[in-house]
Amino acid sequence: MFKIGNFVLYLFQKGVEAEKRAISFLSKLRNELQTDKPVTPLEDELPDATLWNEYLDYQRNLSNGNGEPSWFQSPWLYIECYMYRRIHAALAQNPPIDNFDVFKEGKAQNFFESQGAIIALCTYFQELLKNIKDLDEKQLQEEFFKLLQVSLWGNKCDLSFSAGEDSSQKSSPLQCLEDMVPFILVNDMEKLWSLLINAKNRKTDKCKVRVDIILDNAGFELVSDFVLADFLLSSKLADEVHFHGKSIPWYVSDTTKNDFNWTIKQLQAANHMWMSRCGINWEGNLKKGVWVYHDHMFWTLPHDFSSMAEVAPDLYADLQKSNLLLFKGDLNYRKLTGDRKWEHTVPFHQALNKFHPAPLCSLRTLKSDTQVGLKPGQGEEIQASEPEWMISGKYGVVQFDAAL
Repeated sequence: MFKIGNFVLYLFQKGVEAEKRAISFLSKLRNELQTDKPVTPLEDELPDATLWNEYLDYQRNLSNGNGEPSWFQSPWLYIECYMYRRIHAALAQNPPIDNFDVFKEGKAQNFFESQGAIIALCTYFQELLKNIKDLDEKQLQEEFFKLLQVSLWGNKCDLSFSAGEDSSQKSSPLQCLEDMVPFILVNDMEKLWSLLINAKNRKTDKCKVRVDIILDNAGFELVSDFVLADFLLSSKLADEVHFHGKSIPWYVSDTTKNDFNWTIKQLQAANHMWMSRCGINWEGNLKKGVWVYHDHMFWTLPHDFSSMAEVAPDLYADLQKSNLLLFKGDLNYRKLTGDRKWEHTVPFHQALNKFHPAPLCSLRTLKSDTQVGLKPGQGEEIQASEPEWMISGKYGVVQFDAAL
């Protein structure tokens, strides 16, 4: 018994020492940020460190000798990603807290505070499943549009956007969908439906329809993505759904493998029949292999997606196997479009800069000032009455691009 007590004390002391070291790392990071110090190479030995340091060299070359890249004098997307990578390094280099997710508590809180909305969505979906085989094509399309919009507006629940404040979904997400349609600035839902129904009608036993969802936030948004994925399978619009999450804690509320599995376990254990049924069914989908979870370091690198074929050819080749890629959220949109200050009327296809592994669609609520594919005058008209329209999360897009 004494030996066990000594071992527990030893682990506790190790944990305290690791915590102090991590805090020291984070204090140094804060000082560098606040005083606009030059961006420094990563000194850890994590698998992606070389790629990060090569990207810093690339940024140095872009400056043409006009000084080192610094916190205030570098592209915002790069420096934002770099900050989260340094936060990860502060813990990853300090076992036994090296696998601790500093954002876990906030993500769990978002999930529990969204219980009412999750119950409403799971209940609606389980009732829908009872009759799904009897729906004609038009009714199936209507349900697809509904659940697509729930997944779109679920993207409002973003803790990095709300600075960690409550961003949970409290009301039923299905009640006000019609009222929200005017706020979808680009609405390509019909094109998505056309692609999926044509793929379904052409399908053979040897040719499976695959949809990939590149995830954004854990919490309510993730549940809305699960419901959409289950609908695609249950309606036979897809035979398998592949989910892509982050390999490290990222942008506060982004989904990791732990978040993915935790959410399904929480649903299974819920004291509500339809929540529990969803969790059980979704665990079954994973076991049957019709749902597949992936993570890849590329999603937490600073590169635009136009660099994927060169930087992560294995990931690009995997995405090419998909019939449809659904990119959730604002960060994915910024990386799709290079986070540039485009004219609003620039075509989405052009802004993708040759990133076309498969037909793709962005489901995104606007929280940053890049947006393409609008009609002439559309952005200016909204700007006149709502100067903050690009960063408020009030507007969204369902923006599609067919592969080349």
